[in-house]
This record gives sequence, C-alpha cells and structure tokens, in this order.
Amino acid sequence: MNRRKFLNYVGCSCCGFFVSSCSTAPITDRKQLSIISESKLNARAAKIYEKIKEKEKMSDDYKTLNEIKNIGKKMKDSITQYFIQSNLDDPTSNFDWEYILIDNKKVKNAWCMPGGKIAIYTGILDITKNINGLAAVMGHEIAHAVAKHSVERASRSVLLNTGTQLIDIFSGGKLSKVNRVTGMNTVGLLSQIGIMNPFTRKQETEADYLGMIFSSLSGFDIRETKKIWKRMKKFNKGKEPAEFMSTHPSSTNRIKNLSGWENDVILDYPPIKLN
Repeated sequence: MNRRKFLNYVGCSCCGFFVSSCSTAPITDRKQLSIISESKLNARAAKIYEKIKEKEKMSDDYKTLNEIKNIGKKMKDSITQYFIQSNLDDPTSNFDWEYILIDNKKVKNAWCMPGGKIAIYTGILDITKNINGLAAVMGHEIAHAVAKHSVERASRSVLLNTGTQLIDIFSGGKLSKVNRVTGMNTVGLLSQIGIMNPFTRKQETEADYLGMIFSSLSGFDIRETKKIWKRMKKFNKGKEPAEFMSTHPSSTNRIKNLSGWENDVILDYPPIKLN
C-alpha cells in the first residue's frame, strides 16, 4: 500500500537497455542504474571524509556529538533489524559508520557519504531544535546512502556524458559548434534542467520518504519532520530557486509530501524492538 502511494508521488525510473546493471532501491523498489562499483565509491568517500576531518574545525560540543552518535546507532541497528526481519539483504552490511560535528554556524547542512560517513554542521541545529528534529535530518541523509543514490548518480553521469559525446561525433561536431557559438555548455545545461535535476529531485523525495521510515523504525517522533521544513522555509524567506532549476524539491512540496506520508509511516513502520 505505502509503496504504491510513494510511487504515485515520485514516479518510476527505467534502466533502459542496461538491464543487467539494474538494481532496486530498498523499500520503494524503484528501479536503479548501477554501473559504478559501490565498494570503490565507498573507499573514495572514506578518503575524502578523512580530508574533511583534517580541514574543518570539529566542534567541542561533545553532548550534541554523543546525541548524534546515539541517534546514529539506533538507526543503524533498527535498519539492519528491519531488513533481517523482512528476509532482505541489508544494504548497510558493508558500511563503516562514523559521525562528526563540524563547528560552522553559517552552514545549515548535514550529509552522509556512501558507506555511512556522516557529518552534521552546527548551523543546522538552529533548524532541528530537538532530538526528533535531529533524527529527521539524519534519517534523510542516511537514506541517501542506504538507497545508494551516489552510485546511481555517478552511473547516470557516466551514461549521460558518454551519450553526449556519441551524439556530438555522429552529428559531425554540431553540439560542440553550438557550445562555441553560445559560449556555454548548452547540452550540459539542458541535461541538468531536463534530466539530472528532475532525477536528483526524485532522489531527494525518496530520501525524505525513507528517512521518515528510518526515524519511525528507530522510535523517534516523525511528526517533527514537516516542522523542520516549515522552519527551513521561514529561514529561507522565500528565496528558494524555482524548483525546475533546483536539485531539491521546494519546501512547500516537501511539507505536503511529508504530511501525506506521516500517518501511513507511523502505522506501517512502528519502532523496531532491539535486544
């Protein structure tokens, strides 16, 4: 039931001729293209993560860092237990979880690299406000890693770049001529607006949905999730770019989607009992 409702919101992707390279996103069963090695991407992400830890200033707010680690552990254990109980492969089995709190009040952001490398910026704490809000943000970022969105984006980028080069060759270099005349990468711009941005928005919406599920499975109050986006919308003061130009859904659409999913997620994905 919930899968169909989710797919009604975001549609379904198709892997075209790369059938042997297709996989499916966990829970939503959305078809994905995977032609990039996940293990190599995880290894590369781990190296970048180490560089970030050296470059950025780490926060000395150990109370909040411990809260982040506790939320992360609850989610890690709950996600694994959910897939075990569902007789499904655990997409986090090869993750090497790690958490950092970066001291930067100007950056209201958080992210989770492939392989479970998580960073929270102190600026986002003004938006999350409480444990449930922080869990909602972490659930969303963890969902990106669990759903292998980085693998999917890298695979699509390779496919798109290869296709563009082939079209340029078969057209006798006409695309290159257009770029020289206009002074801009018109193909790249059209690809972003017409292909990659809508696709990335679909991933963001999927992460919103899965993140809400992971928060619920971990015992957090998911009703806080839509409140975060109301606070974010207020913070942005209506300065968001038009959605078709953005890689993220608008705050208004996110709030609408989250409100629509809320009751079903609470009923269908109750907290997991951990030993």
